[in-house]
Amino acid sequence: MQVKDIMTTDPACCTAGSTLEQVAKMMIDHDCGEIPVVDDLKTMMPIGVVTDRDITCRTVGKGLNPLTMTVSDCMSAPIVSVMPDSSLEDCYRMLEENQIRRVPVVDAGGKCVGIVALADIARSVSRADSGEILQEVSVASMSASNV
Repeated sequence: MQVKDIMTTDPACCTAGSTLEQVAKMMIDHDCGEIPVVDDLKTMMPIGVVTDRDITCRTVGKGLNPLTMTVSDCMSAPIVSVMPDSSLEDCYRMLEENQIRRVPVVDAGGKCVGIVALADIARSVSRADSGEILQEVSVASMSASNV
């Protein structure tokens, strides 16, 4: 199975100049915790991501007002991505190695065409394997200070 078989296509994206309030509303509207950040909404070339955790830890947790900030103030960069033809094993390995739970999908030209979450992978494998995958990524994430 490949990433293209389980990815969410046409993900909501923002630019570095988008306000954090706009992005938080996008997360609510799309029921997600990560929005790819692209250089321009026409070219869709990813330059980073902004997560609900980025907003919480890099603004609110530091006593800053997220209502006065833009995505560039707290986004995670550089971008980690996979391609649609990547195997689920390669995608899972990318998540684990980078201690992340979601990864943008880019086409051969570098355009953002989708996103894969750990939950997408877990739904596509056996119940035993999904538990093992979740445990491995969670343990790696808990032991890292990536924010």
